[in-house]
Amino acid sequence: MPEETPVQAKFALQRIYTKDVSFESPAGPIIFTKAWKPKIQVDLNTRSKAIAENNYEVILTVTVTAKLEDDETAFLVEIHQAGLFIAEGIEGDQLRQLLGIACPNMLFPYLREAVDALVVKGGFPALALQPVNFEALYRQAEEAAAAKAAEAASTTH
Repeated sequence: MPEETPVQAKFALQRIYTKDVSFESPAGPIIFTKAWKPKIQVDLNTRSKAIAENNYEVILTVTVTAKLEDDETAFLVEIHQAGLFIAEGIEGDQLRQLLGIACPNMLFPYLREAVDALVVKGGFPALALQPVNFEALYRQAEEAAAAKAAEAASTTH
C-alpha cells in the first residue's frame, strides 16, 4: 500500500493592488493659510477572506485624519491596500496567523507609500506612518475575542 505524501506547505504572494483610495481636503485652500500643527489620527484595520481554493484576499485599511487646533479637518485619507495570497497545506491557527500577521506586514509598506504620496499631492507635508507590530495587534484581538466569548458564556448560564 503506497504511503500518502504529506502536503507540502506553500505560501506565496500573487498580487498587491489598491482596492480603494480616497483623499479629501474639506477646508480647501484656506487650510494652507493656517499654522500647520495637526493632530494626526490613524485607524488601521485588516480583514481577510477566502476567494477560491487556497486563495485569500487580505485587505489592510487605513484612515488618516489630520485636524488643526480649531478641530478643523485639514485632510482625510482612506486607503484599502489589498493582496492576493496562496496558502496551501496551511490550516487553522497557523492560517489565521499568516493572514493576520504576515500578510499585513507585506502590504504595509505599499500602504505607507500610498498615504504619503496622496498627502504630498494634496499639498501637505510628507507623512510617514510609523511601523506597526501586526503580531501584537493580532494577539490583542485574539485576547479581546476570548474575553468577549467568556463574558457571553458567563451571562448565558
